[in-house]
Amino acid sequence: MPALSPTMTAGNIGTWQKKPGDSLAPGEVLVEIETDKAQMDFEFQEEGVLAKILKESGEKDVAVGNPIAVMVEDAGDVEAFADFSVEDAGGDKSKPAEDKKGGQEAAEASEPPSSGSGTAPEPKQESAPAGQESESTGERLQPSIERWKGKQAAQPAPTSAATPAAAAAPPSYEDTPATSMRKTIASRLTQSMNQNPHYFVASTVSVTKLLKLRQALNASADGNYKLSVNDFLIKAIAVAARKVPAANSSWREDGKEVMIRQHHTVDVSVAVATPVGLMTPIVKNVNALGLESISSQIKDLGKRARDGKLKPEEYQGGTITISNMGMNDAIDRFTAVINPPQATIVAVGAVKKVAIPKETEDGSEAFEWDEQIVLTGSFDHKVVDGAVGGEFMRELKRVIENPLNMVL
Repeated sequence: MPALSPTMTAGNIGTWQKKPGDSLAPGEVLVEIETDKAQMDFEFQEEGVLAKILKESGEKDVAVGNPIAVMVEDAGDVEAFADFSVEDAGGDKSKPAEDKKGGQEAAEASEPPSSGSGTAPEPKQESAPAGQESESTGERLQPSIERWKGKQAAQPAPTSAATPAAAAAPPSYEDTPATSMRKTIASRLTQSMNQNPHYFVASTVSVTKLLKLRQALNASADGNYKLSVNDFLIKAIAVAARKVPAANSSWREDGKEVMIRQHHTVDVSVAVATPVGLMTPIVKNVNALGLESISSQIKDLGKRARDGKLKPEEYQGGTITISNMGMNDAIDRFTAVINPPQATIVAVGAVKKVAIPKETEDGSEAFEWDEQIVLTGSFDHKVVDGAVGGEFMRELKRVIENPLNMVL
């Protein structure tokens, strides 16, 4: 099992793209592997032939470094590995060896704690000894099959006393085992809430001018691109972060040394909902990008995030995060959990049309419509003091309400 990300300690086996006897060239996909972050293609980097699959599709929590397949250089060697097993390859390194007297007790003690799924672990099937012919396996199983048939035949026939009412009621719930990605999300967010002293600063921001500028730019693009409100907000965050660089910082601990790292570029992590959980692909060096480039990258990263095709360097890192729930018009505002080791995340609510009172020459009551959003910044107080967080939000509001500053 390869380590496909720096934080990966185990993975799940997805679909094998090759079968025993198939040749592989460097760069060809051998198998899909679910890491702690995404479903990824494992590309083999050498020439060879797949001789034996040791871990079938669907195998869960296979520790990094454990054998999952056998590769050989010559197709003529494939047949020699027909009965090769994980045990022949040295076994699963993550499992302690069982002693002869207390094998069952040792096996039970080595089981991981229950995750609350309510699903009992599947019994481990024993592999045939190396070198044993497959025909002998069939002969060895045949008496057991006959005994099972005889046992079933000896069972008494059900009586008419049994009624549907006596059957057990179906459960009133459904347990779904947590994926590796869901476990990682849970661990990181719990760690963030426990270790980062969050505080929150909210600001109501007019986006009337921004929406008019967006409409004008999209109209002049002749269909070559279509800017979203989120594209403008990502750019605005980068501009504000350059004005208040303390918000574009992170908390770092290296052994006994503790430091605050202030970043010179603004790499914006963009929260994207995927079928398997939240991911944060990164638009790098946003401060040097135009709106069209930001829009193009977001579309590409978002699609590949939902397809589980991001590379680790495309979602690990970042200096500041945006989480936008504005597509749900029921959301006025919300607070987001900081994405460690970053110190700032900006949560975006839906655009709302608000009646604003205005003065008239004759002194009569009047109003005009303004389109507004509520931005809520979550800050790590270890890194960003309250006054600094407030200054960042004020700068962000100023940039959004004067959107020409983003394009000039």
